[in-house]
Amino acid sequence: MKMNHVGIMVGDMDTAVEFYTKALGLDVVMGNTKVTEERETAIGRMCIAVFGEGFEGFNIAHLLTQDGIGFELFEMKNRQQRHEVDFSRIGIFHFCLQTDDFHGVISRVEQYGGKVRMDIMRYHPEDENNTSQMVYLEDPFGNLFELYSHTYEETYSAKYE
Repeated sequence: MKMNHVGIMVGDMDTAVEFYTKALGLDVVMGNTKVTEERETAIGRMCIAVFGEGFEGFNIAHLLTQDGIGFELFEMKNRQQRHEVDFSRIGIFHFCLQTDDFHGVISRVEQYGGKVRMDIMRYHPEDENNTSQMVYLEDPFGNLFELYSHTYEETYSAKYE
């Protein structure tokens, strides 16, 4: 199994594309595109099946990480409230990105309207040779994400301890 893409709801497409490209370094595959509610095309019928009758349309942009994972950004006409993570509910609550420019990304996140949610943490502070760092951040719309300095395997695997 491989990860293909993630879909993120945003409040303003232009702000979102700027944030995800300039702060996080993603590339644009398909820019801001309008999708309308209709039944004539396969994509129209799929959107009605997913979002329900009356969604009225949305804007979508497709971005790509350096390792080829897609990021779909959705700006719904009728859903503009800021996202607040409800930890009492079941479901996805964050995604995680990895970078070699850990502190630079954190700086750009704040520069482009995001937020740092916690102090930077080292997973293995007792091991001076393991420099893995992580931090939770938010995009300008309140979507929570993690930033890692090392791979998932390096961060958690006993063979790297």
